[in-house]
Amino acid sequence: MSVASSHRVPVTLVTGFLGAGKTTLMRHILQNVQGHRVAVVVQAGGPLGNGGEFLRKYGMEGCGDEESIELPNGCLCSTVRDDFLPALESLLNRTDPPEHVVIETSGLALPRSLLRAFGAPTVRNRVTVDGVVTVIDAFAVASGRFQDKSTSEDGMSTAGMHSAHENPIATIFEDQLSAADLIVLNKTDLLDKAGIEAVEKAIKRAAPPSARILRTTEGKVDPAVLLGVGAEAKADLGNALSVAGVEKSVFEHDDFESFVIKVPEQLSVEGFLTLLQNVARKYDVLRTKGYAAVRGQSQRLAVQGVGTRFRHEFDRSLAAGADRMGRIVMIGQKGLKETALRSALSEAG
Repeated sequence: MSVASSHRVPVTLVTGFLGAGKTTLMRHILQNVQGHRVAVVVQAGGPLGNGGEFLRKYGMEGCGDEESIELPNGCLCSTVRDDFLPALESLLNRTDPPEHVVIETSGLALPRSLLRAFGAPTVRNRVTVDGVVTVIDAFAVASGRFQDKSTSEDGMSTAGMHSAHENPIATIFEDQLSAADLIVLNKTDLLDKAGIEAVEKAIKRAAPPSARILRTTEGKVDPAVLLGVGAEAKADLGNALSVAGVEKSVFEHDDFESFVIKVPEQLSVEGFLTLLQNVARKYDVLRTKGYAAVRGQSQRLAVQGVGTRFRHEFDRSLAAGADRMGRIVMIGQKGLKETALRSALSEAG
């Protein structure tokens, strides 16, 4: 969603234990968001060295501590020692604020406590939490790194979520996992098929039922899947294409695909959101973004979802007599069932 169409800037929290591959994932984001203004805030776990060292890990130069610096591709970055709120406020106060903010937590951070920070008076009406992305080292899980004495054979604790662990690493790992909307299972190239499936089985026992799991190597996940950046533009593109009788996938990636789906005027906000949640759950949709008209409303309803978690708002006026067909982009892994998705969304919710 563009900043022009909304007063709230979406924020994605990227968390994961030390060595999971968060920096690699962030590098991939920064290098592949051409045409979109994304800001990255990195929360360091201890005293920072030269701020430029952070950017050298991203293959770029010239980032200072605490202050946001514009990168050659138009993105913004800053590193913070502890509290990320001042950096976030600084980004929001810019005359040209970012489309999206990504906050990379330290490897020892507990994301649930960080999420409460977004309720601060200075930001709560200016941002919306888009989702929590948890990066997991598949090989580390398989190797038993997060085990303690109350651990089953698959490597996950049997003490229950948020219970006390003799191994503090297990506590951090489970907190990071329990907050996830999207799980990036990284370093899968280090395991065979059976090993990956065993790790996924273990993760599903502790993760929220709605969380989606993506297998990756070297953090290579398209930013459109992680952040949804540009999906509204894809919806608009789909609108233009449909005029010519062409409405195909507008997502170019070997492992993912998406479809622009026309939706009729909706009967109610609640009904439409329930429909989207049910569709996302049934067909394993990773990302949903777009807009729809709602009966009796003069503004269009903008929606964005990560898995089955959705946020929505009325973002702009619809001109009298304007087309009240909406456009929804749905992104999933290869094999996403286009015909079923179109059929499911063909009726008003």
